[in-house]
Amino acid sequence: MPRGHPVRAAEVVPTGAGAVRAEDAFDTAAVATWLRENTSEPDTLRGVPTVEQFSGGASNLTYLLRWPDRELILRRPPAGTKAKGAHDMAREFGIQRDLAPVFPLVPTMVGYCADPSVIGTEFYVMERLEGLILRQDLPAGVGLDAETDRERLCQAFTDALVALHTAPVSESGLAALDRGPGYVERQVGGWSARYARARTPDVGDFAGTIAWLAAHRPDDQPHTMIHNDFRFDNLVLAAAQPTRVIGVLDWELATVGDPLMDVGSAMAYWAQADDPAPIQAIRLQPTNAPGMWTRDQVWTAYGDRRGMVISGADRRFYELFGTFRLAGIAQQIYYRAFHGQTSNPAARMMGEFVRVLEARCEELLE
Repeated sequence: MPRGHPVRAAEVVPTGAGAVRAEDAFDTAAVATWLRENTSEPDTLRGVPTVEQFSGGASNLTYLLRWPDRELILRRPPAGTKAKGAHDMAREFGIQRDLAPVFPLVPTMVGYCADPSVIGTEFYVMERLEGLILRQDLPAGVGLDAETDRERLCQAFTDALVALHTAPVSESGLAALDRGPGYVERQVGGWSARYARARTPDVGDFAGTIAWLAAHRPDDQPHTMIHNDFRFDNLVLAAAQPTRVIGVLDWELATVGDPLMDVGSAMAYWAQADDPAPIQAIRLQPTNAPGMWTRDQVWTAYGDRRGMVISGADRRFYELFGTFRLAGIAQQIYYRAFHGQTSNPAARMMGEFVRVLEARCEELLE
C-alpha cells in the first residue's frame, strides 16, 4: 500500500525507522511483558526495548523493537475510523504463519495479541528479516549497476510472484480464504463501493473507470494464493546478492483469488521509463531505470513461467483494475488525513496520489 514520499533509494531492513510519532506511541513495557509471557526465548527479551517507527506506514503501523541481543518487528492498526475488514492483525499474522511451510519467503511469526488492554489495539510481532529493500531509485554500489543485473532483478521479482501463485494452498490450510467463483466480480464491486464511501470532495469519482470495469469483467482464472500488494518495497533482497528475493512483507491484503488480479495490481506500481511525468512523480520503486523491464515484459515473462497466453485485452482490464484499486487504497488512507484523524504526512499526500491515478485510469480507458 502507498507509504508516503519515497525519499530513500535503498535500505537495509529496518533502516528508515525513526522516532515514534506521538499519536502512534504505545506502552513499550507492556509489550515487553506480554512477549516474555507469551513467546519462546523470553531470556532474549529482558527489560524494555528501544522503539522506532517506520517513517511510512500510512496503513498499518510498523515498529522496530530493539533489545541488546534481539530485534523484532511489531505491526498494529492505526487509530481513527477504519474501512470494514481492514487492519485485521489476526488475519495477517495467520496467513504468514500458515503460508510458511509452502512459501518460505515470509517472515517468521513470533506472536499475536488480541487483548486491546495491552496497548489499546491488537498487534502481532515477527522476526526481523535482514536484507535490502529498494525504494524510489536504484542505489549505486550494491550490485545492481549493470543492466544485466537489473534484468535478473526483474526476473527474480516475477519468479517470486510465480512461486506464490503456484504454492499448494491446499497444503497450507489457507484454502478457506477462497470464497469460490466470482472473485473478479466481487473485487470490482467491492472496491467501487469502498472508494465511494471513502471519497472526499477534493478527488474525482472514477465513474468512467467503474462503469468500464463492471462491463468488461473477464472470467476468473483458477484461484491461487495472492499477495495483493506485490511490489519492490515489500520485497527483501539478499544484501550480498540483491538479484535474489529472500522475503516478502506486508500481507494485509493477501487472499485466495484470481492470480492475474495480483499481476495487475503489481503493474499499477510499475512506472516504466516512458510513462508521463505525473506517474514518475508518484513512483515508489525503481522500475524506470535502464535495464528494468517494461510492464509488457513482466506480463510476458509471467505468462511464460505459468504456461499462459495473456491477451492484450486482459492485460488492459487487470492493469486498469489494479490502478483503480490502488487509488481506492490511497483514498482510504487520505480519508483519515482529510478528516483530521492522523497527522502522518504520508497520509496527507495521498490526495494527489489519487488524482494522478485517476488520470492514469483515463489514459488506459482511451
